[in-house]
Amino acid sequence: MSRSRAPSRPGRRSRRHRAALAVALVALAVLAALAGCGGGARGQLANPVDTLGRNDINPRPHDQVRDGGDLRLPLQSMPANFNPDEVDGATGDGLRLSRAILPAPFLGTADGGLRLGTDLLSSAAVTSTAPQVVTYTINPKATWTDGTPITWRDFAAYWHACGGSDPAFQTATTTGYQNIRSVTPGVDDRQAVVTFGTPFAEWKSLFDPFLPSSLTGTPAAFNTAWRTAVPVSAGPFEVSAVDLTNQTVTLVRNPRWWGTRAKLNRVIFKVYEQSAEPDALANNELDYYDIGQDVDLLRRGQVIPGAAVRQAPSRVYWEITLNGAPGAPLADPALRRAIAQGIDSRSIAERLIGPIVPGAGPDGNHFYVPGTADYRDNSAVLPYDPAAANRALDALGWTRNVPTRQRDGRPLTLRMMYADSPTNLDIVKSVQSQLGQLGVTVAPQAYSGPDYDRNLTGGNFDLVTFGWQSTPTPLSSSLDVYATVSGNNVRENYGRVSDPRVDALFATGLAELDDARRAAIGDQLDRLVWAEAHDVPLFARPGAVVVRANLVNFGAFGFADFDYIDAGFA
Repeated sequence: MSRSRAPSRPGRRSRRHRAALAVALVALAVLAALAGCGGGARGQLANPVDTLGRNDINPRPHDQVRDGGDLRLPLQSMPANFNPDEVDGATGDGLRLSRAILPAPFLGTADGGLRLGTDLLSSAAVTSTAPQVVTYTINPKATWTDGTPITWRDFAAYWHACGGSDPAFQTATTTGYQNIRSVTPGVDDRQAVVTFGTPFAEWKSLFDPFLPSSLTGTPAAFNTAWRTAVPVSAGPFEVSAVDLTNQTVTLVRNPRWWGTRAKLNRVIFKVYEQSAEPDALANNELDYYDIGQDVDLLRRGQVIPGAAVRQAPSRVYWEITLNGAPGAPLADPALRRAIAQGIDSRSIAERLIGPIVPGAGPDGNHFYVPGTADYRDNSAVLPYDPAAANRALDALGWTRNVPTRQRDGRPLTLRMMYADSPTNLDIVKSVQSQLGQLGVTVAPQAYSGPDYDRNLTGGNFDLVTFGWQSTPTPLSSSLDVYATVSGNNVRENYGRVSDPRVDALFATGLAELDDARRAAIGDQLDRLVWAEAHDVPLFARPGAVVVRANLVNFGAFGFADFDYIDAGFA
């Protein structure tokens, strides 16, 4: 399983294969959990490394799942756009919904890999390496809900929308698509031949979720046609109603679905405040909620009659991003490195999640997950070292004063932004204490909703803490996070810290088709990212959810994608 960048928070979508617009996670708290039925004794979760390669979904064979019933799931907010590739539609809620109504070329597996999405494709393979050509053979039964067959034209329109040649398309990312030179038919309309002008090793990240040409054919359709409805889809379910007043989205079985018939009659998404979700489950209004890292959500879930806590490895982890934009205090790389060396991520991890995860500690790699073959701990490039940080600050002319260091009469004060919640504030206070011992003042800045987004993308911070999500395609989904910023288009590099060597290594790595050599390039990239003090990794959260105990084939999916076909009730 590769670690890479796809942002996540409740209400914001995380792109599994490639990066999308990022914002902070709202909830951040100490977890203490028991994997099992609610009401039992409380204990520690398993160490995430020990749970790699599995999920916890109460598996049952499809024919042993009760036919019918409604699965009721929470939303953090109504999607601003149901197009998952449009910048406003790139939310975590949007991805979960999309998995029920749209097909995908490849799907994540519990071991962190990818499998062919056979409902959409009969095959997909590299059929030439000079130039790189990928041939997609479409399932002959695949059909959009308006009766239109899925063909190569849908691939071609998708590429045109996301390829970057027409800036009128408000796409969340162009990574990979801009490498494509042409999309043409193969032996017939049910085969798409994608030819790359520049090799793209992580090609399995593309065209996901798959979209109809009726949406991707024009900028107007791409940007606005799915703002309040989904007129055309192609999954086991389709959208039957969007109720903006009651903030619900209702899915029903798709009568044109050609794959295995879903067991559920409906999947109903409804907006809830996170704090209200346990009561909603207890009152038989919800069947599932994500604990995240909120100990209150966990404890309340443990005592709900008929509820169960399920745990699997989590894709989501936290970090602190440093703002190195021109004119910002941390634009000086030496100062940025000194600040990074003054943050003790291990103590933060031990204090926040240590009571519930044995051996909790920070990750040492920005791209690969601990316990996997490609993981290397490169944190020694820029280790926590307050003595070295003090010496560096002295050398930079920041004179020790009480309470704040000064230079040229200016105090060394850093604004630390976070999504407004008491639990997020806990990390900020830790950093405030640690940097305070160096003579650096940290001023908390709390924002919520659109204000948070504007300040994040606008760079109105010196430090910010938020969450990202790992994916099976680490370089392609990380590129926008570390690439050099061009003008006002920061993509996902909100701290605007970059290095031409990083850009060059990304280009080399993404063109390297050999997995081992590409992983070695990823290791070099990680060392450079550490050296430039782009961010300070904190910890990966334990993955746990609370579900109705008789819910089967659904729960803590871990690294696998959500599967709505087999989901149902025992």
